[in-house]
Amino acid sequence: MKKLFLLILIVLLPASVFAESDNTVRVSYLGPEGTYTEEAAKFWFQDGETFIPKSTVSDAIKDVMTGSADFAVIPQENTLGGAVVNYVDAFIQSEDMYVVGEVVLPINQTLMGVPGATLEDIKIVCSHAQGLTQSAQWRKENIPDAAAEEMSSTAAAASYVAEKQDKSIAAVAAPGAAELYGLEVLAENVQITDTNKTRFYILSDDIQEDEDLTRAVFVADCEGSQIDDLIIMIHEAGLEMVTLHDRPEGSSLGRYYYLIEVEDDEGISDSQINILKDLEMIRFTGRFNSVEGVSKADIW
Repeated sequence: MKKLFLLILIVLLPASVFAESDNTVRVSYLGPEGTYTEEAAKFWFQDGETFIPKSTVSDAIKDVMTGSADFAVIPQENTLGGAVVNYVDAFIQSEDMYVVGEVVLPINQTLMGVPGATLEDIKIVCSHAQGLTQSAQWRKENIPDAAAEEMSSTAAAASYVAEKQDKSIAAVAAPGAAELYGLEVLAENVQITDTNKTRFYILSDDIQEDEDLTRAVFVADCEGSQIDDLIIMIHEAGLEMVTLHDRPEGSSLGRYYYLIEVEDDEGISDSQINILKDLEMIRFTGRFNSVEGVSKADIW
């Protein structure tokens, strides 16, 4: 009798009662926990969403392509380190992936080690390539004899230091990683400048159609000699160039993939996009808005 009652109750209840978990947005990002990419993801989306840390950007993108996630969040460019080229490459190679948003975060890098460590103890500093670049000048001035060791992410570096429990090894990572991994802050703001920022792309396999969005991204596949003509066409379409990153195309010298970001403060129209899409060399990869956030690093 009880089973019959439960079956009737399930049939009569509205579908929305059971849809809550299905409606939760799944967001893959470059992990592990404690990365600035996680901060960017949580700034763009709601805290109630499901966040899935991945070991590589390619894995995060693959989650969206296979339906395991609705969105992926990846670093794109840093003030000091420039384009994060391997992540740009991963996006360029993902032909059915579109940029649907962008988050800009201030980046405050912190040097951290195991409890009891001092700057005099440090012989190795590990971090993501960007963290090492951003802290290079500070390290040269303060711990010039310490070797640099590249890792997959700043949080992975913090996790490694916590695992090793060696006073001679330190990590450059986001301030919150110290608390997350039980480390001690040895020095704050070790980046070269207080204007250090990173841009993060929000990726989806669905394209946005709204014409009030102010940014757009294209991927061009062409000879270097053709880029001048392409820039002229961008301006003739009423668009302003935001960034231009070139990556080797791989088939011949002098041929490149160009990741081109453009803007129009009035909103980018379908007609503007079509002017460029009609070119054989161009692939349209998304229309979006860019927002600037306050990193948790400014609060910790």
